Amino acid sequence: MKILAHRGLSASFPENTAIAFQQAAKLSCWGVEFDVHLTKDQHLVVIHDESIDRTSNGTGFVKDLTLAELKTYDFGSWFEEKFAGEQICTLEEVLDIFKDTKHQINIEIKSDVFEYPGIEILVANAIEKFQQKERIIVSSFNHETIARFQQIQPNINCALLFASLITNLDEYVRNFDCQAIHIPYYYGMRSIIQLAIQRGIIVRAYTVNNQKIAQQMEQLGIDAIFSDKGIL
Repeated sequence: MKILAHRGLSASFPENTAIAFQQAAKLSCWGVEFDVHLTKDQHLVVIHDESIDRTSNGTGFVKDLTLAELKTYDFGSWFEEKFAGEQICTLEEVLDIFKDTKHQINIEIKSDVFEYPGIEILVANAIEKFQQKERIIVSSFNHETIARFQQIQPNINCALLFASLITNLDEYVRNFDCQAIHIPYYYGMRSIIQLAIQRGIIVRAYTVNNQKIAQQMEQLGIDAIFSDKGIL
C-alpha cells in the first residue's frame, strides 16, 4: 500500500512543521501531504487551519498576518513542550526538505473557506522553482481552485478533494479532467470508491491510521492512503 505522510509525520511531531517533514523525509513511504494558505503579504505558508489558534501560541487568521509576524509564534509546544520554538514553514522551505528525496508531494490548497485570490499562480511558481513537477500532486476542496490551477499548469497532476458522498462523480470527472479523487475512507464511501475505480479514476483515501482499514482499502483497489503515522 502506498502511503502519504499526512501533514508530515504528524502522529509523532507537531503537524506541518519542519521537524515533522524532516522525519517524514527519512521514511520509505510513497509521499507526503500538507496544506498551504496565503499570508497578508502574499507568502505561501504550510498550515492546516485558517487560523493559527490551534497549533501555535498566537491567535488570528493567516490571511491577516504577515510572514514576519507568523514567524514570531511557536508552532511546536502545543504538541509537546520539547518542540517549543518550531516555526511556521513557507511552501519553499518544505519543498527544500524534499528536494533530494523521491517522495511524491501532495500540496493541498486550502482555499475552501477563504478564496485567497492569486494563490494558484503562486503555488504554480513555487512548483516551477522546485523543478520536479512529476513529483507534485495539487489538491483542494475548492474545485474552482483546481480548475484555475489547471489553466496555469496543465501538466501537473491534480486531485479533487471530497468530504462527503459524491452524487455526480461522472460529471465532476468530465468537467475537471482530474487524474484522481481524495475521499474519506469510511464505510459509506465504499460504493463511490468502487464506482470511481471502475471508471478508471485514481482514488486515495484519508486519514487511515489503522492497519486493518488500510488492508481493506487495498483490497478495494485504492491507489494510496494518507496516514498520520507515515508507515503502518
